[in-house]
Amino acid sequence: MSDKDKSFNAAEESQVKDRKRKDERLRDIELADMKKMMSTCEGRRFVWRLLDRAGVFRTSFTGNSTTFFNEGQRNIGLIVLADVMAAAADQYVVMMNESKEDDRTNG
Repeated sequence: MSDKDKSFNAAEESQVKDRKRKDERLRDIELADMKKMMSTCEGRRFVWRLLDRAGVFRTSFTGNSTTFFNEGQRNIGLIVLADVMAAAADQYVVMMNESKEDDRTNG
């Protein structure tokens, strides 16, 4: 528990409102960062590579305990994908098309 959490009192309405505003500002920054990344070909290529390596588009089931590891990786990828969709859904289609073109060029 951090020092800031020790001083937080959930019964204090003003503290709850302040925390909510701070969380909203941080979320806005995160989504702005993702939008900026998705606005460049290099950023979209990086995000696509991350989603692919995380296993977002394939099953994580292996029939053994490796499934748990795979599912953890996939969960992180799904979090990133949700951010992409919240910040730059229109760029998702562009990213998919670019990845298909890269596959044809490098395949």
